[in-house]
Amino acid sequence: MRITDITQFKGKTLRIDFEQGEPAFINAEVVYDKGLEKGMELTDGQWQAVVYANDLRRARERALYLLDYKDYSYILLFRKLSDNYSEQICYEVCDRLAELGMINDRRFAEGLARKYMEVKHFGYYKAVQEMKLKGLSKQLIDEALAPYQETESVRGRIRELVEKKYLRRLDGEDGVKKVKNALVRQGYSYGDINAVFAELEEEDD
Repeated sequence: MRITDITQFKGKTLRIDFEQGEPAFINAEVVYDKGLEKGMELTDGQWQAVVYANDLRRARERALYLLDYKDYSYILLFRKLSDNYSEQICYEVCDRLAELGMINDRRFAEGLARKYMEVKHFGYYKAVQEMKLKGLSKQLIDEALAPYQETESVRGRIRELVEKKYLRRLDGEDGVKKVKNALVRQGYSYGDINAVFAELEEEDD
């Protein structure tokens, strides 16, 4: 394939025309790095290397853009990129960002644990479920949630939830049952929930 012209298209993107076929739109730095110029003959292999380098650059810029707004786990970022890029490119981008410390699953897990346990007041089981959906391993999840598993801490969060969110609903046996079910859906165990309600009933008496 022979390049017949290279012209400015938009921003840092150049348009490359060929003797046959559709034009291609490639980043100017890739064009420079690959030494592309008007009149140059390229084999299919050489052109595929250009396309790969251009896609790799775009995927890396997309990843950096995403990371500007929030933290990602390796798997979560990989999934996000895989909507538009090949598996090989996704691995290459994520591996490099992990090497640079820009994605760090341990840091990500600890941040999620703080968010779910301290801000959203999730119970252990719901937090585990949500963190699994983010692509985190069981080991990382367990380590991140460990500081929140002391019985006193768990029951303190349940009590805080009841007092801030559910106190007005504790009207009769039916209301208590509904609140307990809501707390179970938040990921708390029946044992801890019942212990907190026993404390509250004792205080009321």
